Amino acid sequence: MHDYPDDIYTEPAADTNTLAQLGPLAPLAGVWEGQRGLDVKPKADGPRKQAYVERIEMQPIDPVTNGPQLFYGLRYTIFITKPNQTKTYHEQNGYFLWEPLAGVVIQTLSIPRGMTAMASGEVAPDARQFTLVARGPAIASNPFLQQNFNTTEYRITISIHEDGSWSYESDTVMDIRGQAEPFHHTDRNTLSRVGAAEPNPLARS
Repeated sequence: MHDYPDDIYTEPAADTNTLAQLGPLAPLAGVWEGQRGLDVKPKADGPRKQAYVERIEMQPIDPVTNGPQLFYGLRYTIFITKPNQTKTYHEQNGYFLWEPLAGVVIQTLSIPRGMTAMASGEVAPDARQFTLVARGPAIASNPFLQQNFNTTEYRITISIHEDGSWSYESDTVMDIRGQAEPFHHTDRNTLSRVGAAEPNPLARS
């Protein structure tokens, strides 16, 4: 844990332009689409592969402080469908946060299955690849999921590519009722930019 000052109330000065202070998250700002996602999910007869298409919007938020702690971040929304379908296959909302002083990236996520999580990891400001992990109390699920598909770990690795695209690989480890071994629910996709990020509200004003 970063060694914060004894004064836990005074807020630091922040740059009003979040886009200029996102560190390793800077390449992720914008609107993205991916056409070749692959999901490996649990079914009664074993793992099943599912192709998907994806749209991700990542827009900068105003700087956020907790006393001396300072975050610059992106608000994100993910919409996923199966190819040639309109029904939502997966939806997810949350934030990617960069804390320059501690050199930490945090991802918060919430999905409409009654599940939330917070993954984090130490990341260099110029990193082109990084991994974030959530375990134990950083993951909360509704009682049905806890009893039957209990998530014990969530891990995501993000890679930034030279052509401006980026990709992710995620692994959600679950203890499934009736199965002796943990199940690895994996997802991966590569995203290409289809729209630019908008300045955060404070920068626009």
